[in-house]
Formats: sequence, C-alpha cells, structure tokens
Amino acid sequence: MTQEPLVFIIHSDDLEKHKRLDTYLGEKIPHLSRSLIKKLFENGEFESKQKLSLKKMPSVGTRIIFHDSGPKDTEILAEDIPLDILFEDEYLLIINKPAGMVVHPAPGNYTGTLVNAVLHHCPDLKGIGDEKRPGIVHRLDKGTTGIMMVAKEQQTHAALVKLLSKHDIIRKYEALIVGARIPSETFLDAPIGRSPHNRLKMATDVKNAKVAKTHFKALEFFERLTHCELKLETGRTHQIRVHLSSLLNAPILNDHLYGRTKEEQLLLSNQIKGLIKDYEYPFLHAKVLGFIHPITKKELFFEKEPPELFQKVLEQLRLESE
Repeated sequence: MTQEPLVFIIHSDDLEKHKRLDTYLGEKIPHLSRSLIKKLFENGEFESKQKLSLKKMPSVGTRIIFHDSGPKDTEILAEDIPLDILFEDEYLLIINKPAGMVVHPAPGNYTGTLVNAVLHHCPDLKGIGDEKRPGIVHRLDKGTTGIMMVAKEQQTHAALVKLLSKHDIIRKYEALIVGARIPSETFLDAPIGRSPHNRLKMATDVKNAKVAKTHFKALEFFERLTHCELKLETGRTHQIRVHLSSLLNAPILNDHLYGRTKEEQLLLSNQIKGLIKDYEYPFLHAKVLGFIHPITKKELFFEKEPPELFQKVLEQLRLESE
C-alpha cells in the first residue's frame, strides 16, 4: 500500500534554525540518515516547484513533498562498513560508534547501520537476540558517539541483557550542556515515557512512564555551558537528553529535539558557532563501559575519549574562560 506523501512548508523560524536543507529534513524526518536523505534527494523523492539544494535553505513559503516508499520486505544485509573495534573475542564485540550511524535497521534506515556492518564482520550473528537487531544488547541514539557492546552468541547475549537489567554494567557518558547555574553534583530521578504531544520525543510525568535514574556530575563550569559526566543507573530511550532538559533545564548542546537552538545562537561565541555549524548531532558521548565478562568472568573496562570535534569545542570553551 502506497504511503501518503509528507508535505513541508518552509517558515521564517526554519531559516533562523537551519542553514542547510538536509539538516532541516533530518529534523523533520528523524528516522532518515543524512546520507539516505542525500540519496533520496538525488533520486527525486523530494519534490518542489522551487529548485532545491541540500546545502542551503529554500525561501520562506517553499513547499516540499516527500514520497516515502516505505519499508522493504528484505532481509538484513551484511555490508562492508568499517568498524572501530576496541575489543573482540569469540563471545562479544566492543565498538566505538561514530555520530550519524543508526544502530539497527528501521523505517528509513535499512542500510548503513551498525547491524549491517557487524553482520559483515560476524556472518554467524543472525538469530542472536532479536531477529531484527541481531547481537544488539543496548543501543545509542543516532547522534550519540561512543562505546557499545554486541554479543556474538546467544548465551552471551542473554547474560549481558541480564547484567543490564540488574544494573551491573558501568556506563558513563560525557556531555556539553547549555547552562551553568546548576548543581555540581545531583541525582536525576524521574520516570520517562513517550510524549503524548510529540511521538518523536520522550518526556517525564507522562502515563506509562518507566523508572529512569541518572547520576549527574559537573566536570567544568564555563560562562554559559557546562562539561559534565553522567552515569546511567537505567537505560531508557533518550534518558540523558530528557533528564538534562526537563530536570536541570540544561539541554545538551546542539540537541535539536530537546534543546533550545535559537537561544544557543545567542549564547555561543562566533568561534564555537563556526566549529559546530555543519554538525547536526548533540554533544553526547558514551565514554566508559565496564562489566564482568559473562563467560570468561574477566573484568573488562573500556574508556574512549570524545571525538575530535567535541574536544575542539571544549578547548575553545577553556580558552574563552581564561
């Protein structure tokens, strides 16, 4: 059955918020990766009476129609996509995920995902855990960078899921957040569920919310931003992003879903705005992962510094605070 096309009309607020059409479309259709948007654009899936370019925003009033062909009934394919592997044995993989990589295939992202890449690296992974998410024990948001674990066989998968449910895995994140008048250390405790107002978002104080707990610690305070560490006690969808924006009123820098993009433009220096102008993801990084190997019983601990852009922004903030 053919899906109804999506129609977007460009408003003045959109021009203030976005400099490029691909970032605008990425926000409006979040299940599409930037590379897939480019491919669909080149294939003529986006129609408009005006001439469009992904590199710049069209004028106010421009009407864009997107013909989403919808899901395809094909099996998950192995793809030769490079992986940054931090550790591997016969039971599991530890991977450093880049920003922009979706963890598993879903509508709009049937290729180019972490699962597609892992299936090429481990051809026997099919059937491990969820059929649509083979080997996946936990996930990171598309824009979140950092350490993830993938099970290579069923016993390991079941054991890692159990460790997660018992909170026996150390998971620490680093983030740059908008706000400086916040506690140096606090415990964020508020159930999270799907927002009734926006199905793309999660929220606190909603029906059917699940327990969500995050330990917050400020690492560095700057004039308007804070560099912080977050330790997960639970792992709900968008947990860190929701807790920071809702409970501390300090959303993650560059978080277009939960943040305050217009306000950020007023708060940030020209140097920082220049650094992040072409970057479309929140500054959130899964830095630490530690647990007891469920099969060998060896203690495993992994730590990966944030990506280069994160560190460049942090260095600029330090320079500006001198």
